[in-house]
Amino acid sequence: MQTLRDTLLVFENQLRFTFRYKITIVMGLVQPVLYLLLFGPLLTKLGDMGRPGDTWQTFVPGVLVYLALFGAGFCGFGIIADVRSGVIERLRVTPVSRFALLMGRVIREVAVLLVQSVIIIAVGLLLGLRANVLGILSAVILVVLLGTALAALSLSLGVALKSEDQFAPLLTSATLPIMLLAGILLPMTLAPTWLDVLSRINPLRYIVDAIRDLFADRFATWAVLEGTAVSVVLAVVCVAVGMRTFAKESA
Repeated sequence: MQTLRDTLLVFENQLRFTFRYKITIVMGLVQPVLYLLLFGPLLTKLGDMGRPGDTWQTFVPGVLVYLALFGAGFCGFGIIADVRSGVIERLRVTPVSRFALLMGRVIREVAVLLVQSVIIIAVGLLLGLRANVLGILSAVILVVLLGTALAALSLSLGVALKSEDQFAPLLTSATLPIMLLAGILLPMTLAPTWLDVLSRINPLRYIVDAIRDLFADRFATWAVLEGTAVSVVLAVVCVAVGMRTFAKESA
């Protein structure tokens, strides 16, 4: 119970910081919304993507994963300043557990991701997305798991590297190929065989495919099973890595 209270305490503190800088949430939404408004309609003209509603069932899931990748995936920037200024070190000498220090921040990132996801789905529905409530809720669960994994991994990198000069090039050089090979903008079924095969080493590809099936009301598919398994494993592994990094760097 104490760990839970500590986690909520850290989360509330981080949330207050977020409310002081609401512009960060808004700016995080601008690019995904522009993708929907400016890029999405172009895809409705592609014959092999089916009817307009089917196009949004393909594109909106990719935008949700994009939100997680470029939102939660970059949250480690924020903790670098705390590490350098000694905030994390001062918290270390308090009774607050390492798990709470990590998960309080992770939950904050997931909460922001949830708000942004709801807005993106609402915009998608206005543009022609067709999906039932169960499919949307199931997809959001996968997005939450992915956001948890990416936030924990990003925070652990921030704590370990302690420098924006190292963090920024590493993240920016990794996220572009990850995004393209996940099939976020276009499904990898449209790719040549060699690129389709190469994309299968990217775990985010399975999550994108699973969310697309869920939005299309296809629940009992191999893609959904794979995507769910990958989401759970990523969340568990990345949180474990984050815990180990927080414990090691604070020792």
